[in-house]
Amino acid sequence: MVLTIALLLSGFGGGSAPSAITITSPGGERRIAVRMDPRSGPMLPAGALLEALKGTAASDGIWADVQLGAAPFRFLVGAALVSRGGQFYPLAAPARAIRDSLFLPLQFVTEALPRLQAERFRYDPGSARLTDLGAPATRSATPVTARVPTTAPPRARRVTIDPGHGGVDPGNPGRYFPAGIREKEVNLQVGLLVRDELQRRGIEVTMTRTRDTLIDLGRRGSYCSDECDLFVSIHVNSLPRRMGYTDVRGFETYIMAEARTEDAARVARMENEAVRFEASSNEVQAGGLDFILKDLQLNEYLREAARAAELVQSSLRDVHSGPDRGVKHAPLMVLNTARRPAILVELGFATNRADAVIMSGMNSQRRLAVALAEAIENYLNEFGRRTGASSGGSDGR
Repeated sequence: MVLTIALLLSGFGGGSAPSAITITSPGGERRIAVRMDPRSGPMLPAGALLEALKGTAASDGIWADVQLGAAPFRFLVGAALVSRGGQFYPLAAPARAIRDSLFLPLQFVTEALPRLQAERFRYDPGSARLTDLGAPATRSATPVTARVPTTAPPRARRVTIDPGHGGVDPGNPGRYFPAGIREKEVNLQVGLLVRDELQRRGIEVTMTRTRDTLIDLGRRGSYCSDECDLFVSIHVNSLPRRMGYTDVRGFETYIMAEARTEDAARVARMENEAVRFEASSNEVQAGGLDFILKDLQLNEYLREAARAAELVQSSLRDVHSGPDRGVKHAPLMVLNTARRPAILVELGFATNRADAVIMSGMNSQRRLAVALAEAIENYLNEFGRRTGASSGGSDGR
């Protein structure tokens, strides 16, 4: 069953939201006040709603699982979508945690429930009444006999590693790298070490390149397909000549969003400039977030990417002597083409002597690679615990 975006964004047909709704169920009636949230619009307290509907809810602060009948609804807190049976449906407003209480968008009751569980729920907008007909009875044509349950084998965890630049695109020249070493070589060396370390940990890896070749920006994200859990692009930062530019150092990780600082915008310009080396560069648009903003399912991926980026920063702090420059946002084309959680790691500044030593030395490259692999494995394990996917695979991806 598919709900169109047009339907879900239709709101309340141009009218105002009710001040309260009435729940009518086999156990009686209950009236629940509607909370008007200044950011999200009309909301309902999940506790009162589920008490009236004999449902349950559990939340880890990121996901909220609402059980009403056989298939649970899954809300990504703060994102305007709901999942049921592994399929995502966009909403006009997100579920929110307000002072330790979970609130659900009123639209969940007025539109989503009556359509996704039409056999059980009816909503009358005129009286602002949700009628619960009761959970449908389960029937069996033959007597139930004991059977050994069968489950599909858990799929393997898979990550795509993207060593930035390559071929005719050298990346930045690497001011303080040893003679003949440029960014593209450092990215590939570290990327291959990350691959080896992840495979040692039982994680499958797809590489966008394993040699000195150019992969178009618009194609790199496609290496992280349906069976991929995370896309990681590896790069080296640098600064143009200016007063004190060689003093700046440190590591930072980017997710796909509008740049919030001039420095993040600079990184986006620097990395997106790689498109000039591509023969088909006119086919790749640097327009930023058009796809992401149109596909609300990717709100989930952005949230997951932000968590993966935090873990990368935390892990690199243990092996990098430079400052932790944090998780940042930038409209990076290589991330915009990915259809899964995607991050870009800037390992340090080639325009800083100390950072250059860390990124070009064999032993320090290995330490960086182990730290990245550790963060990636921690992310996959954490995601698996949150979603109940024992192999680190995703729920609904």
